Amino acid sequence: MSEEISFTQTECIICSTANAIEGDKSYWVAIGGTPMVAVLLARKQRCPNVLYMIEEGYISPTTPHYNFAFTGAGSDPTYRSVCWTGINTLTTHCGGGYYDYGILDSLQIDQYGNLNTTMLGDSWEHPKRRFGGAGGATEIASLCWRTIVLTEISKQKFPAKVDFISSPGFLDGSPHAREKVGLPLNTGPWRVFTDKANFGFDEKTHRMKLLSVAPWSSVDEVRSLLGFEPVIAEHLEPFEVPTEEQLTLLRTELEPSGTVIHKGDWITYKPE
Repeated sequence: MSEEISFTQTECIICSTANAIEGDKSYWVAIGGTPMVAVLLARKQRCPNVLYMIEEGYISPTTPHYNFAFTGAGSDPTYRSVCWTGINTLTTHCGGGYYDYGILDSLQIDQYGNLNTTMLGDSWEHPKRRFGGAGGATEIASLCWRTIVLTEISKQKFPAKVDFISSPGFLDGSPHAREKVGLPLNTGPWRVFTDKANFGFDEKTHRMKLLSVAPWSSVDEVRSLLGFEPVIAEHLEPFEVPTEEQLTLLRTELEPSGTVIHKGDWITYKPE
């Protein structure tokens, strides 16, 4: 019997995202937090030469670890960058089709992959709570060929319809909904990584599609944590559990402060 392994919800989400990053693709990454740590993990473990751009305009820096300077302008996120430019330049590149993937986190995501990072509540004038907004996430979700989203799973985070669309997914899910509002053809959300399941999107309906379930969860539990009924893949894929190597890299080299990776509940898993 294998020994049990413990990790946080956030570590699980980061590792799942890092596993999906491809070394021969380009990524526009939200500055700070889980998206940035996931890219650093992939670079350290599997894809040392992956091309990535940080939201503010830094192209392929080689910083050895994450710290809170990544939440804003500073020396760390620009360290040994191939180019130090600005968000407008990255937007121009992305609009020209040069960036394969965007990586974002979100306050809410709905069944069509629309993201909300702006407010909670029914009224714009009187919200229950207001947040910082999209920043560059609107451009990332609008123009990258595919968008990857990282978030914990709960009914509050996965409503049938977001309280506010900060960054577009497939909008109302109707055919060519993105193209009708001027977004590039064949773009949109691709994967959603959570602590209990991973999702894609159905090609015809554009509804969120359950692709894999963590061994410490179940299809029924995942469905109960969504504010809508997902499409369920005919054959669920294996869920990749974080490895000791990944967790060691995260905790000792990439984010030793634990500011990002130790958020959320702890999960203890013992393989059969």
